[in-house]
Amino acid sequence: MESKTARFTVLMDPRKKQAFETLCASQDLTPSQVVRQLIREYLEKHGVDYGAIGALDNPQVKT
Repeated sequence: MESKTARFTVLMDPRKKQAFETLCASQDLTPSQVVRQLIREYLEKHGVDYGAIGALDNPQVKT
C-alpha cells in the first residue's frame, strides 16, 4: 500500500453512489478500496508509470 495519501473527491448521482456502496459492502470491500483498484488498473492499461521518481510531475503515457 502507498505510504502517503491524498483526497480525491468525486461528484455523482446519489442513486449510483448508493448502488456502488451496496455492491462494495456485499463484497466486503470499502468504496475507497474499489476506487483505488480501478485507478491502478486504468493507469496500468494506459502504460502510466506512477512509481518512478518524478512520475507525478510528468507521467509517461504509452500510446
